[in-house]
Amino acid sequence: MPCYSYAVDHSRRIGLLRRRLTRAGLTGLLVTHLPDLRYLSGFTGSSAALAVTRRAARLFTDGRYTTQAAEEVKAAQVQIVASSPAVAAVQWLAAQAGVTSAGFDATHVTVAELARWKQALPFKLRKAFLTELAAPLVEPLRNVKDEDELALISKAALTGCELFEHMLGFIRPGLRETEVAAELEYQARLKGAEGMSFETIVASGARSALPHGRATSARLPRRGFLTLDFGIILGGYCSDMTRTVYLGKPGTNERDTYQAVLEAQEAGVAAVGPNVRCGEVDEAARSVLRKVGLAEAFSHSTGHGVGLEIHESPRIGAGQTARLLTGMVVTIEPGVYLAGQFGIRIEDMVAVTRSGGQVLTPAPKALIEL
Repeated sequence: MPCYSYAVDHSRRIGLLRRRLTRAGLTGLLVTHLPDLRYLSGFTGSSAALAVTRRAARLFTDGRYTTQAAEEVKAAQVQIVASSPAVAAVQWLAAQAGVTSAGFDATHVTVAELARWKQALPFKLRKAFLTELAAPLVEPLRNVKDEDELALISKAALTGCELFEHMLGFIRPGLRETEVAAELEYQARLKGAEGMSFETIVASGARSALPHGRATSARLPRRGFLTLDFGIILGGYCSDMTRTVYLGKPGTNERDTYQAVLEAQEAGVAAVGPNVRCGEVDEAARSVLRKVGLAEAFSHSTGHGVGLEIHESPRIGAGQTARLLTGMVVTIEPGVYLAGQFGIRIEDMVAVTRSGGQVLTPAPKALIEL
């Protein structure tokens, strides 16, 4: 089975984080969100915390990962603990000279966790030492991908296109949706996928009108739409794509609706570029559906960022003022959902380049009839 990896300068990433830490007026940072941990240190285990100061970085994990952490983590010292890694990290930060406060990203922390961390501190530090970040510090670094990250994401996306091509020869009326999902996921593993980016969506017939119609025991109809929304993970990075095909011969309304979604999707893709506001990309796609009276049937945002997580910033939605930056990877996925009738969604991954957007999922988008 293929193995996908790449050399990462984690010391450089931690260095960039320290600059943000200084600008935020903090002397320490506690990182507990596992994708952030992986990005900064290379650690891929399921339990860890990273403590960063202006001069040091230390990763805390438990005895299950003694060997793994030693192999994966080079830019931070590794400390194996018997208790909670996050609690140990908080206590270590509080003991460091010159560390007067430690920031944390409240987005990924529960009330109960924060209470435990404070309880582990000396009484005089419990009130003010831990500081909720006004804005995430690691996430903006992760949003812009370097060349190696883009190469991995592109490979994952192209593998997804290969899987779709395989599925076109597998799909037939009478199969259960779960059988379709199982075949797709089996083939993904054969191609080297570490796993699926999310639970595979297979929605056929009237169920295609469910935006997140997970595969069920329902059988594929002799006539009707079939939506496949799936992604794989290679080297830790996710892919995400959607194609909607038709079983049998579509009617005029079905064909016209598909064409409207396709034109909306292509308009969204064409709008992607550096310094473009995310809301402008959303509007480019949504306005096409508005002109043909289908905007009300488009019930979600146009897209989202993709990377170590399947849903990352930025959000491509109505009114979003964040601007796209070169190196970001986003999805463009408008859809139309007519309850009790059918649904259609088409989704590509698009990398923001200096001159516009590069589609990473070049699988056919013209209506396919099976």
